[in-house]
Amino acid sequence: MSHPMPKVSYLKISMAQTLVKIYVHVVFSTKNRNELILTEIEKELFAYIGGVLRKYQSPLLSANGTANHIHLLISLSTNHALSDLLRELKKASSHWIKSKEERFKNFQWQSGFGAFSIGQSQIETVKNYIAKQKSIIKPNCLRMSIESFWRNTKLISIKIIF
Repeated sequence: MSHPMPKVSYLKISMAQTLVKIYVHVVFSTKNRNELILTEIEKELFAYIGGVLRKYQSPLLSANGTANHIHLLISLSTNHALSDLLRELKKASSHWIKSKEERFKNFQWQSGFGAFSIGQSQIETVKNYIAKQKSIIKPNCLRMSIESFWRNTKLISIKIIF
């Protein structure tokens, strides 16, 4: 006696587009931690950085820093590798700063960077942290500041080597 095979239907799901949200908190400093990011150019610098990031489909969500380092919160595009994006961002922004005035002619960014993925639920926490940079950072305390932030927000446990 043979039993009829049950009729199986398959639901066909087609993913016609790519949906990705990748948030990255990026930190990098001036070469040798030289204090060259002056208050008078800072607003223009962050606007310029935002424009460069838009060109790479990676909107700038927040930016701030001190005279020797910056923090950026970026919504990273799937079309560009983070290291390539930051290389182009540093190159373009360094060129821009050098063109501002003679006193910036030797401006350079450090070669490395810190980059930390951020979950959707941590966006406001990171934005607040970035906004408070000038009030919480003491000179030459970048490493301790980053380590403290990541421990206090319990996002990850890290050891940063500078």
